[in-house]
Amino acid sequence: MREVFQQELAEVQERLVDIAGHVVVSISTAVQAFGESNVQLAEQVIASDPLIDDKAAALDELAIDIIARQSPVARDLRIVVSALRISASLERMGDLARHIAMLARYRFPMQVVPESLQPTFAEMGRHDIEVATLLRELLETQDLSIAERIEAADEHVDRLHRQVFAQVLGTAWEGAAHATVDATLASRYHERFADHAVGIARKVKYLATGDWVGAEPHEHDLEPVQPEA
Repeated sequence: MREVFQQELAEVQERLVDIAGHVVVSISTAVQAFGESNVQLAEQVIASDPLIDDKAAALDELAIDIIARQSPVARDLRIVVSALRISASLERMGDLARHIAMLARYRFPMQVVPESLQPTFAEMGRHDIEVATLLRELLETQDLSIAERIEAADEHVDRLHRQVFAQVLGTAWEGAAHATVDATLASRYHERFADHAVGIARKVKYLATGDWVGAEPHEHDLEPVQPEA
């Protein structure tokens, strides 16, 4: 029975890595769609999001089934419960990539943000892609040094997020009302995407070391409302 249980735990890990891989593709495509105002790429992200949702739901069912049949305790139970929480965070990351893509689709053929903000969002997008790629590697290898790199990349995203808010709230800002809203939403989506990755990285570190450094980073539980499709 123990061998079967270990095989099931390995399958849980494989599924998490698989979902994380889809999130990498989703955020990479969303960032490109946002930067290029490419409605075809935006549609790809939007259409692929249900696949991430389905995979996360299937993993949750597997984890719950393992708990019901194997009655894990101690560290084994923490692994399965953490998998449920990580799955939920990965699903939210997919949703946030979809939100970014929806902004690109909504404003097509125009750019979502004014030219003055485009370099900032391009850099923010690069960091989010880096975060997602590192997260997939972390889930696959359990290399805790990767968790530190994820937190470092998140700090860059946070800094850029503050820059966006400082610019749109500054006296020199001349953007229209819709540009202000779009920039605020887009920046928030990018920032929350990286925050979820940090939350997952901290869970992985906790499982490996027993050192719980905090629940969810910044304790942002509510997402802003996305634009109408």
